[in-house]
Order: sequence, then C-alpha cells, then structure tokens
Amino acid sequence: MKKSYKVEELCCANCAAKIEAAISKLPEVEEATLNFMTLRLTISSDTADWDKLMQKVVAIFAKIEPDSRVVIR
Repeated sequence: MKKSYKVEELCCANCAAKIEAAISKLPEVEEATLNFMTLRLTISSDTADWDKLMQKVVAIFAKIEPDSRVVIR
C-alpha cells in the first residue's frame, strides 16, 4: 500500500534527504520519498499497523528537523 502525506515547515533539501534516508531504513518500509519542492512524503509499505509506522516517522522528523511536521489526517 502506498500513502502520501503533506509536510510542513521543512527547512531545506538536505534535511529532506536525511529524513527520507532514515524512513527508508525502517524495516516495514518498502520505499519512501520526500519531495522538498512539493512538501510531500510518500511511503510504500505492507504493514498492517500504519499508526505504529507513522509514530516512527514522526519521531524521525522530530529528531532531524524539530520544526517540521507530517500532517496526518
């Protein structure tokens, strides 16, 4: 399954690349892309627990770029 999320307050492309790499390393993630220009995060995963996965993603954002956030609705 592939899901896309809006990202807010991302400061630079370097931070986006670091966040994308960290999310991609999560075992339940098949593919992750974070586009700095469109401020969109797309994650492909077959996990049954998206809430748990997104908690990990939010933690990665908080660690690398504390002022940014993923909009989860």
